[in-house]
Amino acid sequence: MAVTDQHANLPVHAVLGDLLAALRAVPNAVLAAPPGAGKTTLVPLALLEEGWCRGRIILIEPRRLAARAAARRMASMLGEEVGLTVGYRMRLDTRVSRGTRIEVVTEGVFTRMALEDPELAGIDCVIFDEFHERALEADFGLALALDIQSGLRETLRILVMSATLDIDRVTALLEPATAIRSEGRSHAVEIRHMDRPAGERIEAGMVRAIERLHGSDQGSILAFLPGQGEILRVAERLGSGLGANTDVMPLYGALSAAEQDAAIRPPDPGRRKVVLATPVAESSITIDGVRIVIDSGLVRQPVFEPSTGITRLETARASRASADQRAGRAGRTEPGIAVRLWHTGQTAALEAYAQPQILASDLSSLVLDCAAWGVAEPGRLRFLDPPPAAAVAEARALLVELGALDASGALLPRGRSMRALSLPPRLAAMVIAAAAGGDTATAAALSVLLTEQGLGGSSVDLDSRLVNFHRDHSPRAKASRDLARRLTRSAGGGAADPGGGLAAPHLVEAFPDRIARQRGGRGRFVMANGRGCVLDETERLAGAEFLVVADLSGKASGARILAAAELGGSALEAVLKQRSTVGESCVFDTESRTVRARLVTRLGAIALSEVPRSKPDPIAAAAALAEGVRRLGPAALPFSAAATQLRERIGFLHRSLGAPWPDTSDAALLARLEEWFTPFQAHVLSFRAIDPATLMEGLKTLAGHQNLRDLDRLAPTHYEAPTGSRIPIRYDGAEPVLAVRVQELFGETRHPAIAGGATPLLLELLSPAQRPLQTTRDLPGFWSGSWLDVRADMRGRYPRHPWPEDPAAAAPTRRVKPRGT
Repeated sequence: MAVTDQHANLPVHAVLGDLLAALRAVPNAVLAAPPGAGKTTLVPLALLEEGWCRGRIILIEPRRLAARAAARRMASMLGEEVGLTVGYRMRLDTRVSRGTRIEVVTEGVFTRMALEDPELAGIDCVIFDEFHERALEADFGLALALDIQSGLRETLRILVMSATLDIDRVTALLEPATAIRSEGRSHAVEIRHMDRPAGERIEAGMVRAIERLHGSDQGSILAFLPGQGEILRVAERLGSGLGANTDVMPLYGALSAAEQDAAIRPPDPGRRKVVLATPVAESSITIDGVRIVIDSGLVRQPVFEPSTGITRLETARASRASADQRAGRAGRTEPGIAVRLWHTGQTAALEAYAQPQILASDLSSLVLDCAAWGVAEPGRLRFLDPPPAAAVAEARALLVELGALDASGALLPRGRSMRALSLPPRLAAMVIAAAAGGDTATAAALSVLLTEQGLGGSSVDLDSRLVNFHRDHSPRAKASRDLARRLTRSAGGGAADPGGGLAAPHLVEAFPDRIARQRGGRGRFVMANGRGCVLDETERLAGAEFLVVADLSGKASGARILAAAELGGSALEAVLKQRSTVGESCVFDTESRTVRARLVTRLGAIALSEVPRSKPDPIAAAAALAEGVRRLGPAALPFSAAATQLRERIGFLHRSLGAPWPDTSDAALLARLEEWFTPFQAHVLSFRAIDPATLMEGLKTLAGHQNLRDLDRLAPTHYEAPTGSRIPIRYDGAEPVLAVRVQELFGETRHPAIAGGATPLLLELLSPAQRPLQTTRDLPGFWSGSWLDVRADMRGRYPRHPWPEDPAAAAPTRRVKPRGT
């Protein structure tokens, strides 16, 4: 099979010798080769002739289209049909035989192969192609392959390939491994920029660019758009305006295999083609005749929110690596042009590589598969990027709820049954539950509809899509119905075809947290998980009282429902009976400053009914009252003057002495409400009913009995002046303050201090009329310094009061001088 000699003009041919030598010396290698280098087809064929390769080679591609195209290309290079030496294996289409040596598979297929045969018996090499896309299944598949290699198959070869790759990180992960680089494109690509005006929709910019390039340059055009919706809108706007000799062809994942294959076939002689594609065409495939690429610079990527269990699609900027990959499509067969619909300076601001899916995905399938692998913590496997702990915890909680795992994360029998169905855990649980209820076929059909884009049409209403799915006679629909039958048999539900079963009763088993009730008018709903979602008012389902939502897109309360079914009748009654709960609700009403108590029947976060209660649970009522304090702040509480002073004294000692004296600032008190406030407010339902004495007791509890014994000594409430007067000390500022008439301190030679003499009081020295004369932190210094100026000023104003020349030696007094003296 010396096919490599026939393709010596492809760049990767120059490094094949180095790659083969590397894999003879060490089990792992990383190959970085630019688009058009020929790595996807030449490398597997070259490896077939290696002495260590006696079994099969598994080539893993990120998409079905790429897998089929790669298999067909290699088979044609051998002069064979697909399914002989080279075959492919994917979810709805498999072409392999006993003699197949190279199997091109999708990432999910390889993961299942590894999980079902932990030795990968008969497989000598696993190749991960286009690894830069960092799909979750690819990361997991590589982690499994490395685990198999280290524990069971030391001779297994692992090769990671990509055009744009962080080669150093991947090489370190595969250690021992050799990195090989293939330089240069097959053909030069001229990069141009066509800045899109601010506010202009991407469809308008793309149409303008296509029309301009179609008129000024030769060759077919490949245009990258973020999703199916944008593709269809651009196609509609282009219409037949490019002329009778140009075909406009969409290319996205929901199309049938025949439609996808038609898009990548070369145009007939004398014709041109404009292919409108999602990133499905970004790598691994060659669209013959394309020499112009127009890149929107956008990508639609899933973003998982662990707090809600919802994955939403978000349109974002593509990475620099992705932009390079897309531009490379223009130089696969001849020199080309890549036009980028953004300003040239914006390229530097793009992320270097696409965010790995493992960092922003629902990890429930990964956690379930890891449990089947015997690894309760996915992070123990060798991932390039470890899975986030929050997403793992959320996934484990869901799997425990679905009955797949026990509390320790170990696989349960139900979990093994779910894994056998090759479905996402939610849908697998739905099919298994249906098997017990007698309508497995409908549930199986639903699971296929929800995992295969475009089946049954694009209606939001899943009942409508089920009907269309059963009537569809296309090859893809027939293959999908065969898959549904296999799922039915695997779940133990028999092989009957789906009848007239409704979707909602089954969807409840998969998405109990997404049961939704209409709120605020037609088309507006709130789900059991507390999130809001919307439907266009023109949709039939917009008027339903209850839905079960299977798919959404968007953020927060504006999430748009993409797929749902109406829940009503006996099915709704059963759900409410089985899943609703009755409990007391105590909430704080800020306007009236009172606790409102009700007996509430709920379906998750959905309140179904409410009945007022006059005597709520005292603990719940106190907690609601504490929530009111959090909203309004401690200043809203009826602290007495004594309690306020106690709080200030304790706060002063905390600031000056630290522990064990507690912080009594607003923030600190709010953080510890459950210690000093809530326990003293049982049966209290309003701020007006709070007894100020309970606040005093709460503060004492916060301070602690031992501290209170020292409180009067360290932070006394009063200062006893030399005259015997008890003068209050203020603690409401940054430091303690004593406001005292100056005559009462005569004879005092030391500055008054508290806290065991460690903290001097700030003296506000007052005139006989209680007006400030001066402040000081050094009374002896005041006597010997500025007193003479004060004396000179004051003796004329207050002649009946003593103003001695030496106040430190004078007798203190509260009285005036006798008349005549």
